[in-house]
Amino acid sequence: MDPTEEALNDPAIRAYLHRIAGDEGLNLLERFPKEGEHSDEDLAATTGINLNSVRHTLYTLYEKRLAEYHRIKNNETGWLTYLWQLRIDHIYDAIREDMSMVLEKLSRREKYEEENDFYICKDCQILFTFPLAMNVDFTCPECKKPLGHFDNEMLLRSLKFRIEAIKKSLGHA
Repeated sequence: MDPTEEALNDPAIRAYLHRIAGDEGLNLLERFPKEGEHSDEDLAATTGINLNSVRHTLYTLYEKRLAEYHRIKNNETGWLTYLWQLRIDHIYDAIREDMSMVLEKLSRREKYEEENDFYICKDCQILFTFPLAMNVDFTCPECKKPLGHFDNEMLLRSLKFRIEAIKKSLGHA
């Protein structure tokens, strides 16, 4: 089976590709010719997808190293033509890289949640850290009602659970 077709048949990989490339990007991937290199104009013509959408998808995939190109120059006009090919064999590296970025962000958020004490206005739902709550004398600046302590324990448990799941997926656990 073709690597692109195989990837598109995996629901998790398909969802990832949809997240980064959208409906038109998936459409392009499904219709991308199986062999050779193709210009963006040729891809637009053969797939029936708008040229701007084709280019946007190709550059998005290129940023994730899921597509690559090489340039050829027309000596008469000086115009450059980009010939593209898919590199879906890099999909797991792209997913791993994105998961590592998410892990880093979740870890920073976990640290922030652990290091701060929070207060909330129960009417306005505005959340304050302890220093900010102290600066407003533990009174909501919007409605002037007293702030109450906000227990972030459930959020912290959820963050820790997600962090551990990602670490396990990445082999860090």
